[in-house]
Amino acid sequence: MEHVMSKIRNFDAYPKINEDFYSRTLSGGVITLASSILMLLLFLSELRLYLHAVTETQLVVDTSRGETLRINFDVTFPALQCSILSLDAMDISGEQHLDVKHDIFKKRIDAHGNVIESKQDGIGAPKIDKPLQRHGGRLEHNETYCGSCYGAEASDDDCCNSCEEVREAYQKKGWGLSNPDLIDQCKREGFLDKIKAEEGEGCNVYGFLEVNKVAGNFHFAPGKSFHQSGVHVHDLLAFQMDSFNLSHTINRLAFGDYFPGVVNPLDGVRWTQQSPSGMYQYFIKVVPTVYTDVNGHTIQSNQFSVTEHFKGARIGQLQSLPGIFFFYDLSPIKVTFTEEHVSFLHFLTNVCAIIGGVFTVSGILDSFIYHGQRAIKKKMEIGKFS
Repeated sequence: MEHVMSKIRNFDAYPKINEDFYSRTLSGGVITLASSILMLLLFLSELRLYLHAVTETQLVVDTSRGETLRINFDVTFPALQCSILSLDAMDISGEQHLDVKHDIFKKRIDAHGNVIESKQDGIGAPKIDKPLQRHGGRLEHNETYCGSCYGAEASDDDCCNSCEEVREAYQKKGWGLSNPDLIDQCKREGFLDKIKAEEGEGCNVYGFLEVNKVAGNFHFAPGKSFHQSGVHVHDLLAFQMDSFNLSHTINRLAFGDYFPGVVNPLDGVRWTQQSPSGMYQYFIKVVPTVYTDVNGHTIQSNQFSVTEHFKGARIGQLQSLPGIFFFYDLSPIKVTFTEEHVSFLHFLTNVCAIIGGVFTVSGILDSFIYHGQRAIKKKMEIGKFS
């Protein structure tokens, strides 16, 4: 055993300096103190990096199929009443959702932004409870009401018992409702009176859309939409208004769920309309994103970039459909974020590098100052001797 210990002593590669050869100086003490503080600060910085996860970013081709895209939105129109505002969504596959009401909420707001009423329905009024006619005639005993669709019936058995049902029947025919006062249901429901009563109000629309994961658009526009000769139009004549104030504030717009570090560039964006009417367009490039935290939990979401364009009405040309349009397209490249912890060996290596590096640099600096002071002192002594 003693022989082994003797071998280990002989293997010691670090020579020990006798304390009699030490020269303690003020500059050496200052450098030692400064070096110790620097090493402590660097150690704490490295410890913070070790305790917190780092995010690795990778770009891959998006090969997913058959998925859907959730669009979360919250938009405020300070000068457009809820009774005339509708939401449509469509994509390049041909799928359309007109006057979307499912999972959509509307809040009537006054000129000061205070909430007047909150509801989950679209434009239109409730059905008539006590109607008086059946296709222009009187009701017989025990006969249920069946209102006229004013030429939009698909068969003799079709009924339109409210102004909204008449408008929907017209929509299926590709017609626009030009004068609601001629429709008995609309007249008794006070369709135009209700719109006039809400003048000066605004509307806050929020909710989400579940759409196919293909390029498409969704838009907020006044009036109920329908197709006429293959063109998407809205029955604006029903409101008997010359222009619509489409000023708006996008409180939130996100494609998918929130994940740490996501930045939605349209959050808080405000636009004030200056011209009488027009179409405000947002062109959005959606980038699929997968975020995986240190515990292995995965969030499937998206990021996006956006450009904006306003298409106003020009003299001598067909007026653009007034509305706020969001055109989105998907990138074929997917971004993956993966949270990882730095390994303990990597942390230990960096700590050793900090201690050794600071110690070596401070030793060189101390040696330079020490020999410089000795040289100056020796020159002074030679000068005195001379």
